[in-house]
Amino acid sequence: MSERVYYEPRPDGVERLPTVLSMFHAAPPVMRTAHWHAQVEVNYIVRGWAHYKMSGHDIRLNAGELALFWGGLPHQLDDAADDVVYAGGHLPLVHFFRLRLPQDVQSRLMQGATLITRATDASDTLNFARWNEYARSGDPMKAGIAVDELLLRIERIRFDEYTLLPGPADAINAGIGLDHHSSPIVVRICDFIADNFREDIDSTDIASAADIHPKYAMSVFKKSTGMTLNDYVNLMRLSYAQALLMQEEANVLQVAMDSGFGSLSAFNKSFRKIAGMSPTDFRRDVRCRPSAPVTVQSPATGRIN
Repeated sequence: MSERVYYEPRPDGVERLPTVLSMFHAAPPVMRTAHWHAQVEVNYIVRGWAHYKMSGHDIRLNAGELALFWGGLPHQLDDAADDVVYAGGHLPLVHFFRLRLPQDVQSRLMQGATLITRATDASDTLNFARWNEYARSGDPMKAGIAVDELLLRIERIRFDEYTLLPGPADAINAGIGLDHHSSPIVVRICDFIADNFREDIDSTDIASAADIHPKYAMSVFKKSTGMTLNDYVNLMRLSYAQALLMQEEANVLQVAMDSGFGSLSAFNKSFRKIAGMSPTDFRRDVRCRPSAPVTVQSPATGRIN
């Protein structure tokens, strides 16, 4: 039996690069402590089992099960089978907001619930391996195909049976104790921001919703997540704006307003800071993304799988 590998998260528990898709297909290392990342995590267990300590509940995922959860609350893979292999990725919010899932499902995921489905088959094992290969290929077209196919796979969940395990907000309402990684204050803050980031909110509004002083809200949130309240709200807004800009009828000014920015100048400044380009350039790049080439065969049309 091979020696168990452990993963040490950053001292503040936070994973960086929130706007970058990262995919994996490997034997996961057991985590010594919880970590946190501002992306939605997709996990598919190829072989064996893995146990997670989440905010508000524990879960054991077995081979053939697919899970989806918001990584913005601390979570820890604290045990796993010796032969476990899992696949999946950290999905930036821009792609999460593109998903055509039932509205209540998206809302509950953002509030810490975990979605689990057992409606999987052998094609998932093959597809997750290919998506991981494409995402790591360095080829923008392949990476784009990996994202699009992964999103379509997630959207298919709505047509099959799935379970939503309660998040921390549900646990608080039910009087269930949370583990020491999850402060109920941070849960209330994340809950309020998820519901209101498109509105004109500031630290005072957020602190009021959590029933604490603004300075304390900023301190607790920074210590727990590694991000300031302002950075977190902006990340939510920018990710939502990117999803809107991918739509054909997108108007930059309207997107700025719909995403919670009070002015076009503030939108442009924040967008450049996170995305590294202007909203207009982002929209142009998305619309100019080359489509996969189609080879005409006789008598059928071939396509890339």
